[in-house]
Amino acid sequence: MILLDVGCSFRTTTVDLRERLAFDGDKLPRALDELSRRYDCEAVILSTCNRVELYLAAVAAASKLTADQVIHFLSEFHGVPPEAIQPHLYTHHHGDAVRHLFRVIASLDSMIIGEGQIAGQVKKAYEQAQERGTAGPLLHALFQHARQVARRVRTETGIARGHVSVSSAAVDYVRQVFDHFGDKTILVIGAGKMGELTLRHLRELRPGKILVTNRSPEKAQTVARGCGGEPVLWERLDEVLARADIVLSTTGAPQPIVTLDRWQRIAARRTSGTVVILDIAVPRDFDPRIHDGDQTCLFNIDDLKRIREATLADRLKHVAPAETIVETETRRFLKEWARRRNGPVIARLTQELETKREAIVRQLLARLNGKLTEAERSYLEGAFRLLQNQFLHGPITALTEESHEVPGAGGHTLLDAMRKLFRLQE
Repeated sequence: MILLDVGCSFRTTTVDLRERLAFDGDKLPRALDELSRRYDCEAVILSTCNRVELYLAAVAAASKLTADQVIHFLSEFHGVPPEAIQPHLYTHHHGDAVRHLFRVIASLDSMIIGEGQIAGQVKKAYEQAQERGTAGPLLHALFQHARQVARRVRTETGIARGHVSVSSAAVDYVRQVFDHFGDKTILVIGAGKMGELTLRHLRELRPGKILVTNRSPEKAQTVARGCGGEPVLWERLDEVLARADIVLSTTGAPQPIVTLDRWQRIAARRTSGTVVILDIAVPRDFDPRIHDGDQTCLFNIDDLKRIREATLADRLKHVAPAETIVETETRRFLKEWARRRNGPVIARLTQELETKREAIVRQLLARLNGKLTEAERSYLEGAFRLLQNQFLHGPITALTEESHEVPGAGGHTLLDAMRKLFRLQE
């Protein structure tokens, strides 16, 4: 069996080239069908914004599938000259292809280590191949095993711990301050794009109330409708700041909208304890001097980025254990596949030798009839059985060892050779 992975990622190509090689829309099913028909192979295509990878499997003796053929296919399919593609592609064969897929789905090859999106993207790629009927026995087994690898890495290491976007880092911090949110009020000031994304994360906390204010009443109403909140007139800003437990501010104003003096007047009216202010506006909406780390916790965009970087640094500590899991599972998959692939041939070879051994032993015992004791007969039969096992040991070991190597350039394997040498029928 040939297993081949040809692809490119953010590590090897520009966004422009990845866009030209992407299998979006109806390109994906057409490409799967064409690959399967042209090379008589199994095919799964993983196409995301950060990578384009083709996983292909074929019976070695009957296939002309090579990396060069796949590069030619990519060039022809996308209308991109091969010389523009080839320098940016990587190729993995057999065990290396298995290891690469396991690293990809475990997010060890991602732009952000530990991100969870790639596992879903790999799953979708496999399911799309299933729908087209291009995922055969090897790719079925490989991609199902890959999902187990992803699950092990996420549950047995801390590589996915914490969030690494500014908006999710903000929510992580809020969770550290408050242990429940059903009685909390969130105030949204302004309506920037990052603010909307952060608000989406904050809504997952299920707060008691969301208030939205904006210099434009119409914009405040639009944002409020989108988040199930209540619009508030801009003139009531001080009043609602005095009631809020969590403030999300992103106005884009050229100067701070809440100065130190203004906040001190607002704070004197507050009765609800600690307030967390997430000032993700640039320039900042709140004077940084209002932060006291006790009753008023103010975080700006740089603070949240530092939290993000700390999370990333912590994830890197878990890369080595995750790599160990990938290596272990790669060896396990190759061993299981070798057993599945080689099992029928080994069984037929064993049965052939077993039949011949029994025939020879019967003939020998017939000629020696009455001349051997029961112990001698048992010893003779055991000696021939031992000889058979010793004879089988070499071929079986060689088949197992080959399962960890890249098939030869001609596509012929020991399995093919064994079928011919011993006249083993399919």
